[in-house]
Amino acid sequence: MAVTKRLKSLDVLRGITIAGMLLVNNPGSWSHIYAPLEHAEWNGLTPTDLVFPFFMFIMGVSTYMSLRRYDFTLSRKLFWKILRRALVIFGIGIAIQLFARLCYWLADPEPTRTLADKLFTNIRTLGVMQRLALCYFCAALLACTIKVKRLPWVAGLLLVGYGVALLAGHGYDIDIDTIHHNIIWRVDSAVLGENHMYHGLGALADLPKELHAFDPEGLFSTLGALAHVLIGVVTGALIMKNNDNDRRVNQLFIAGSLMMIAGWLLSYGLPINKNIWSPTFVLTTCGMASTLLALLIWSIDIKGRDGWCAPFHVFGINPLFLYVLGGVLAILFGAIKLPIGGEMISIHNIIYREMLLAFLPAGSEKFASCLFAIIFVAINWAFGYWLYKKKIYIKI
Repeated sequence: MAVTKRLKSLDVLRGITIAGMLLVNNPGSWSHIYAPLEHAEWNGLTPTDLVFPFFMFIMGVSTYMSLRRYDFTLSRKLFWKILRRALVIFGIGIAIQLFARLCYWLADPEPTRTLADKLFTNIRTLGVMQRLALCYFCAALLACTIKVKRLPWVAGLLLVGYGVALLAGHGYDIDIDTIHHNIIWRVDSAVLGENHMYHGLGALADLPKELHAFDPEGLFSTLGALAHVLIGVVTGALIMKNNDNDRRVNQLFIAGSLMMIAGWLLSYGLPINKNIWSPTFVLTTCGMASTLLALLIWSIDIKGRDGWCAPFHVFGINPLFLYVLGGVLAILFGAIKLPIGGEMISIHNIIYREMLLAFLPAGSEKFASCLFAIIFVAINWAFGYWLYKKKIYIKI
């Protein structure tokens, strides 16, 4: 079958991941969440644990396609283009945190703290956007300096080296007695500082949250994430070097199945763990993303069955912008309060508590929480649809 210039399935998969990220990040109540919409506490894998790695996989695919225009030659112009995009993405991650702190300070000023103190004290250095920036920058440079056919070896060496480091450095040990021996915690706390790391990871329930930090998007575990994106780059090469969609489907399915099997078998020694982005997590989720992409190419680009995917296509056209928009709207929903019934209530609680819970039968907290998340995704989709109809594409 002849190949179209642009695979719609890639945009759809990208859109599925963005919609999924918005859905799982914005429940009505964090205390009432259906099990599939929660992250695995430590080892293990839930549907929620798939959305971020799927997006990173697609980012790798897209990176190959964008660098292909430059023939993978690292000129000064291309280097600055890559660096500029990475810095913008990283900066947006920091800016979202500052925006959140500013909004909540304005909503509820603390007389004992200045605005500067509220904004900058103990700010988290890394996060989702920052990890995307770091992995994009490193993967793009590697793709321009090492032949693509050698990138699987680079990704493999990263995974092997990272896996050995986890085993030798107590990477999976995380309790009150072993946290200070964990190589991930030791590197991150030494470089970033505990005050600038993520606090409150569910797996650390036995640790005093005010004393210990563990960052699921930390610096050391970015080694696993970089290998993840490189696998996406190699997958992009596999897609673009085939001139037939049927061959693409077959090769993606075979590669994905082999990665999933390898990840499952190796998980007996190296458990699947998103919080440390373990090698088996990389292999398993990349394998699942590859097989899902194969299914989407078969369904959308070969069979033409694309009626169901229109909402996801909207998210896939402006993915990072809509993800950032979702973060901004979530902050505004939580910070802006309106007078309702003699008290000031946030927009978030007006929708969740005063509208959804009030009209649902008792015991519907989880359903109401999930319904709020769906409504939130729909609001973001409405913005995306307007951009889509106006043919406005905002690249970050």
